[in-house]
Amino acid sequence: MSLRHYSTYRDTPEVGGIAQLPAHWEVQRIGYYFAERREKVSDRDFRPLSVTKDGIVPQLETAAKTDAGDNRKRVRPGDFVINSRSDRRGSAGISELDGSVSLISTVLRPRVGLSARFVHHLLRSPWFQEEFYRNGKGIVADLWTTNYSEMRDILIPMPPHDEQAAIAAFLDDHIAATDRLVSEQRRLIDLLAEKRQAVISHAVTKGLNPDAPMKPSGVEWLGDVPAHWRVTKVKYVATVQNGSTPSRERFDYWVGGTTPWLNSGLVNSDPVGPAEQFVTAAALAECHLPVIQPPAVLIAITGQGKTRGTASTLLFEAAISQHVAALKPARAMEVAYLKRVFEMAYPYLRRDSDAAGSTKGAITCEDLGNFAVPCPPLEEQNSIATAVNGAVEQLNTLGVECERAVDLLRERRTALISAAVTGQIDVRGLAAVEVA
Repeated sequence: MSLRHYSTYRDTPEVGGIAQLPAHWEVQRIGYYFAERREKVSDRDFRPLSVTKDGIVPQLETAAKTDAGDNRKRVRPGDFVINSRSDRRGSAGISELDGSVSLISTVLRPRVGLSARFVHHLLRSPWFQEEFYRNGKGIVADLWTTNYSEMRDILIPMPPHDEQAAIAAFLDDHIAATDRLVSEQRRLIDLLAEKRQAVISHAVTKGLNPDAPMKPSGVEWLGDVPAHWRVTKVKYVATVQNGSTPSRERFDYWVGGTTPWLNSGLVNSDPVGPAEQFVTAAALAECHLPVIQPPAVLIAITGQGKTRGTASTLLFEAAISQHVAALKPARAMEVAYLKRVFEMAYPYLRRDSDAAGSTKGAITCEDLGNFAVPCPPLEEQNSIATAVNGAVEQLNTLGVECERAVDLLRERRTALISAAVTGQIDVRGLAAVEVA
């Protein structure tokens, strides 16, 4: 699509971040176009809403709840609501709902003659977000706040009403189209992840020979395995140990340390990435920290989100925290194969540890030691690991390409919104618009 410019522009040095605007556009302060709604209400009378980057929605389950239910701001349909804190940047939008929001949000009532959808796009645009927080105040950058008293003097561009509607319709159409493409890419990414897991699962439990005779493994999650394979507990083919965290108050345990020390967060990458923290010889000796020799498999045994249960390969000598378990295979087990086994076993480790009750979901070294794994002959383990590595690399490459496509689509959407609402492109006639 070829996007044209307006025929005439004028310089607008008074408007922050916009050098020129279409000659016929108006420029006024926010206080000219909006009035602040300051009506205090209770969330018992007006349902609580959340101000998010996706707009104004019914209060999220994850939203922080307070005891200030009787001290909230009223929101009516058509109001624009923006979270005033810089750590919530981009959380704003025109509300289609009647309800209440936290006092941290600013509620604006547009004057008659403004297109609600144009306002939605203009005041959510990257340009306005920069202006909004540039006019705020605070002590630290991540808690910078912009109140209405600062906000009302921000100069904003405003095209004629019919043009507002045309721009809004154009952006609504193209944002919807972009979101559909993003959803398709996300679905493809999910399918690639499922395929990746299926490739790993089949190879480490069934082998590479589709004609191999099978036998019951005796383990529910393994099912049948090749008849010549063994199924054994991890403790019979690897040593399992975890570490500890030296006291942070002992500077001699950390300052000048040269031995890498790994916490569970680093287990999310494979192989384990460069260490961010190091411990000293004093810490190793006095805290009895085990130093794990590579290669080994590391497993996060605690952690939030998806961290707990993840496995990765350790390729350098390192000490570990109590949140990580190290599996050092004996001669009967190859590290590359064992790591793939635990990738496949991730959902089962999570399921069992989620039901652990008093351990609050932790995976213990005893759990890992007693975990049953398939054990093919060493040569076959190597063949399986090589085949899986090749297939996974191809799938990962496709996944990266899909993620890049998503990033490009989002970048284009953001650029398009900014250009349209600041008059850098003329989109009139490019979308079917019903002018109110």
